Amino acid sequence: MHKYIIMGVQGCGKGTQARLLKQKLDIVHISVGDIFRWHIQNHTKLGAQVKRTVAAGNLVGDQVVEDIVRQRLDQHDWNYGFILDGFPRNESQALFFLESYDIDAVIHIEVPDEVVRDRVLSRRLCSDCGLDFNLISHRPEIENVCDVCGGELLSRPDDKPEALAERLEEYHTKTEPALELFRRKELVLDLDGTPPPDTIQQEIRRLLELV
Repeated sequence: MHKYIIMGVQGCGKGTQARLLKQKLDIVHISVGDIFRWHIQNHTKLGAQVKRTVAAGNLVGDQVVEDIVRQRLDQHDWNYGFILDGFPRNESQALFFLESYDIDAVIHIEVPDEVVRDRVLSRRLCSDCGLDFNLISHRPEIENVCDVCGGELLSRPDDKPEALAERLEEYHTKTEPALELFRRKELVLDLDGTPPPDTIQQEIRRLLELV
C-alpha cells in the first residue's frame, strides 16, 4: 500500500503530480481543495461557510479541515493507498495527522515565490466542468473557452495578487513548520518543482523507488 502526502506552496503543481501518481499506482487522490469546491458548487452548508471564509481572504479553520480529512479517509475506498493534497497547512493539522494515521512519505515540491506568482495569476478554471487551464503552459484553443465542454474559463475568486501574497505568507509562516514535523521523522522527499511536469513526476517516482 502507498500512503503519501504532497506538500508545497499553492501553484507548485501538487494537484498535477498527485493525479499522475494516482494513475501510476491506482491510488486515491484526496484533494481537500476539491472537496471544498464540490461543497461550494453544490450549495451545501459547509460550502457556504467555506465560500465566506475564502472571500474574506482567510483559511478554513483547523477543526473543519481535520473533520473533512477524517471523514474522507474513513470511507476506506483506498485499497492501494492514497495521496493527500492540500493538507496539512499548519503545525496543528500535522500533529492531528501524525497522531491519527501513518504515512510512507511526504513529497515536498519546492518552487520560488516569483514562479508561483506567474503560475497562479495565469490560472483559469472551467466554470462548468472544473478543468484547470494555465495561460502559460496549458492555453485553451479558444480564448476563455474550455476545450472539453465549452464552458467559460474564469479566474478562481482567490487568485488575486493581494490574496496570493497573503497565502504565500501563510505558507512560509505556518505550513513550513508543519513540514518540519514530518522532516524530523525522516519522511520528507524534497524536489525541484520548476522543470516540466513529466520530469518532476519521474523524479518523484525515483525518490519513491517506484522505477
